[in-house]
Amino acid sequence: MAAPCAEDPSLERHFKGHRDAVTCVDFSINTKQLASGSMDSCLMVWHMKPQSRAYRFTGHKDAVTCVNFSPSGHLLASGSRDKTVRIWVPNVKGESTVFRAHTATVRSVHFCSDGQSFVTASDDKTVKVWATHRQKFLFSLSQHINWVRCANDDKTVKLWDKSSRECVHSYCEHGGFVTYVDFHPSGTCIAAAGMDNTVKVWDVRTHRLLQHYQLHSAAVNGLSFHPSGNYLITASSDSTLKILDLMEGRLLYTLHGHQGPATTVAFSRTGEYFASGGSDEQTVSILEQRLTLTEDKLKQCLENQQLIMQRATP
Repeated sequence: MAAPCAEDPSLERHFKGHRDAVTCVDFSINTKQLASGSMDSCLMVWHMKPQSRAYRFTGHKDAVTCVNFSPSGHLLASGSRDKTVRIWVPNVKGESTVFRAHTATVRSVHFCSDGQSFVTASDDKTVKVWATHRQKFLFSLSQHINWVRCANDDKTVKLWDKSSRECVHSYCEHGGFVTYVDFHPSGTCIAAAGMDNTVKVWDVRTHRLLQHYQLHSAAVNGLSFHPSGNYLITASSDSTLKILDLMEGRLLYTLHGHQGPATTVAFSRTGEYFASGGSDEQTVSILEQRLTLTEDKLKQCLENQQLIMQRATP
């Protein structure tokens, strides 16, 4: 067995509390809290301090499909299959306001960078923009022809100008439905995950396909850019997570911790940790990852890293 390397991904915390598959995870800005949503209709807020108890928030009447902390960390938004969005204060009281945001399942909710507004996407084929503190509807974007997930279900990714409310460009190169999309920290690129097992990275200025990865053997359910912009992590129904080096266009790690589909993954805002959720045992795992490997250390660590992840399974 190879000796452990300090930079290897290592299990930091392992949370168990949901009663069904975990669908979404998001870190607070200070990495002190992690929120997760589940098919069990509950929202959990976990604390990185081992002595702290988790908060269980109830209110949604059906599966929670998406969660997102506001940039300040003082609010938490969740969307559900019950067609509503809830805005929570993530403390022990778990107070929330609820409103019917769409006429079908809410697939995605995300705060804008200033926290003054947030965006929702739904199976009703629309994307809507809301004022945060009043939960007031501002406007709708409705050029999709099928379900809008994080991206959508009509096999395209659409780039919108928020000011003009116009679709700037449609990316149509996926061979299957698009399951998730994320902006590069620089704002110059987007990455999209697909049911066709692929991950694609586009330049939003030239609309050119920059990178195309076909490393998974099943649908890619989620992805997240590292804050540095140099790495991308993916979660797949093939039970694995993969970390990609975008600068060199290659695979760094394949992580084998889940015993069923890996449904969601997210880097912390600092990039020091990432969290993943799956349909196995209804758990959320937080791993430490500094991503400072040299090539020689990487070769020495790969075998040991996989053994670490396998041991992380309860």
